[in-house]
Amino acid sequence: MKRNIIVLTTALLLSAGAGAQKLSIPNVFRDAEQQTLVMLAEIDKAKNGSKELVSPRTIENDCLRLVKSGDWTSGFFPGVLWYLYEYTKNEDWREKAKAFTANIEKEQWNGSTHDMGFKVYCSVGNGYRLTKDEHYKEVLIRSAQTLSTRFNKTAGVIRSWDHNKQKWDYPVIIDNMLNLELLFEASRLTGDKKYYDIAVSHADNTMKNHFRKDYSTWHVVDYDSTQYGKINKKTTHQGYSDASAWARGQAWGLYGYTMCYRETKDPRYLKQAENIAGFIFKHPNLPKDLVPYWDFNAPGIPNEPRDVSAATVIASALLELSAYSKKGSYYKGLAKKLLINITEHYRAPVGKDFGFILLHSTGSKPANSEVDVPLSYADYYYLEALLRLKKINK
Repeated sequence: MKRNIIVLTTALLLSAGAGAQKLSIPNVFRDAEQQTLVMLAEIDKAKNGSKELVSPRTIENDCLRLVKSGDWTSGFFPGVLWYLYEYTKNEDWREKAKAFTANIEKEQWNGSTHDMGFKVYCSVGNGYRLTKDEHYKEVLIRSAQTLSTRFNKTAGVIRSWDHNKQKWDYPVIIDNMLNLELLFEASRLTGDKKYYDIAVSHADNTMKNHFRKDYSTWHVVDYDSTQYGKINKKTTHQGYSDASAWARGQAWGLYGYTMCYRETKDPRYLKQAENIAGFIFKHPNLPKDLVPYWDFNAPGIPNEPRDVSAATVIASALLELSAYSKKGSYYKGLAKKLLINITEHYRAPVGKDFGFILLHSTGSKPANSEVDVPLSYADYYYLEALLRLKKINK
């Protein structure tokens, strides 16, 4: 699955902006349906009778890699199925979405991870939004209760990882911003403000401690568990260096603070989102087609892998931001250009690549893991962005 990065980069730089200026959302969803049918068949083959492997994550060694429900990416494919149902209103997609979502529900009890939002909200959350099934409501509330056990009141943040304790004491990663949406939803569903307060506290402390003066973000902030007001160190785990700007980290920040503004209407969050967008789109290393390299400071630019997953998260966030900001038309224009370029140059051919919709994402370049491959979350946020654009166009 590895691609010739140098050739790809050169071709995209030459062709950026030269393709179609219109984006046919019906055509994209038609192709996405075809790809997902391929994916469903490939999942059956890859499971080989396993009941623990529940969702596709990527392609590894020319094979479809499936993950257990505990993997942080497990909720994205059920979310893709819910988005197909939302767009098509086809009951077959609804039934498939329900079946794959059921495989994730046991994660509501898993307190060993902060990724409850990614796993449960992207699957069960979309299911509840589209069906109002009371069972899904109960799962969401229990999931928020479980996630809230990872919150430390003194530190004011939710602990991200329990692993690598020899490396970090109380690590908090920028990705964690997206898990706050589950807490806001739980507060609405229960009328209990404690979930809202936890989300706001985490967002405030992340804004205070994660961001540099230029609004780039560190990936990992390690708090001192013996003196929670103190920070041990600020590092990166998936970016190029501790001083660099990991592309997907910027995307998580943009998406997270846009969502937090939606939920709170706190103008500080709106300003934060606008400033993060400013960092991204004013950066001299952002390619002409707006699909970022895996790190804005990667040393081999322009011969570095892209990260389409970061691009889709950014596009989806921009479309929501366009509804709140005075610069809404500007953000919408950027998002449309980004989606056009992704659609024209980064999609998998129909019937190929095990049914993934998009190619050329990067998971963790420093670990040489998932470099220049499809990733399930790129597909998820791509369809989400297209649905948001469809609503805005209406």
